[in-house]
Amino acid sequence: MQKKTMSNLSKLAVPIQSKGRFFKEIKTNLRNDFQRDRDRIIHSTAFRRLKHKTQVFVNTSGDHFRTRITHSLEVSQIARTLAKFFNLNEDLSETLSLAHDLGHTPFGHAGEESLNICMKNYGGFDHNIQTLRIITLLENRYYKFKGLNLSFETIDGLIKHNGPVKNLTKLNRILGKNFFKKKIKFSLNSSLEAQLASISDDIAYNSHDLEDGLKSNLFKLKDLKKIPVLDKIIIKHIKKTKKYSIDLIIRQIIREIINEMVSDVILTTHKNIKKYKIKNLNDIYNTKFQLVTFSNKMKKFDTKIKKFLRQKMYFHKKVNSKTNYGRKVITKLFTSIRRNPKKYIDIKKYNNSNFERIICDYIAGMTDRYAINLYNQIK
Repeated sequence: MQKKTMSNLSKLAVPIQSKGRFFKEIKTNLRNDFQRDRDRIIHSTAFRRLKHKTQVFVNTSGDHFRTRITHSLEVSQIARTLAKFFNLNEDLSETLSLAHDLGHTPFGHAGEESLNICMKNYGGFDHNIQTLRIITLLENRYYKFKGLNLSFETIDGLIKHNGPVKNLTKLNRILGKNFFKKKIKFSLNSSLEAQLASISDDIAYNSHDLEDGLKSNLFKLKDLKKIPVLDKIIIKHIKKTKKYSIDLIIRQIIREIINEMVSDVILTTHKNIKKYKIKNLNDIYNTKFQLVTFSNKMKKFDTKIKKFLRQKMYFHKKVNSKTNYGRKVITKLFTSIRRNPKKYIDIKKYNNSNFERIICDYIAGMTDRYAINLYNQIK
């Protein structure tokens, strides 16, 4: 079954059989290497916690707003669609999509900023690097090793979620020098599967945050009429308000936006592959350019919609009041736990003399409500 799958993949795809893992394991005929990676992510504690972590709205704000887990599932659906179209390794794209937000703190980016300030003198904090800590150190599910022992290709894709890593300073501060034992070539480009997962993250953010913002009445459809690409879609659907509910119209608009962005990625990526004469996987690794991109027209939309969401949603006073509270919670938890870490954490479980990093791992792993409950006990 797997041999047939391997022969059907494009020459640009990461092969179904991985180059290996840091710790050798017995292979199984039931699942390929990347299906095993995906399943390890899904069964991890860190993944389950994402259901109670903020995407934009603090998790206590409402039942229908997106959380980190729903966002990750939506990213994986878009990435699988794109990977299937290009005949790539769908399982790898899905795994990277599901895992990319594992390292997020409670209270979204506000929580990350606060924890980074708390860790200023101890190496700092970065949610992407925290994801790497989780999959290599913090998830403890096996007798023979710490972490999830994911394949080299999955680790490479997670490291390069935002492209090749040119400056290793922060990575070295948080993980330690040569943590990956020269198995990762940081300066090389990421696989197409990783690039697809990354752009799917953007597509999901742009469309689904827009939907949550509209449904929460932070802004109206008429406010979006000046945004390129979106303007024509809204004009087309807004005429239907007499016949259909506004909720249904919003859903149709979001569906169409996603379709526009996915179609644009397919056309532009095809052009880039042809332009840079990409023939095989090595060509992808060695090219200096991202191959999976939006067209210039869609890049303008991407820039405009991100700016709009920042102004009208992420910095809206209703959202800000919750995220400012989140900042306060994170700071208070860090200072209180640091005064007496043994009261909150079983230090013996950690083979690490850096108390601050242990505390950081502990807080970063919290859900919104767990952090709020602990904060209320402490204050």
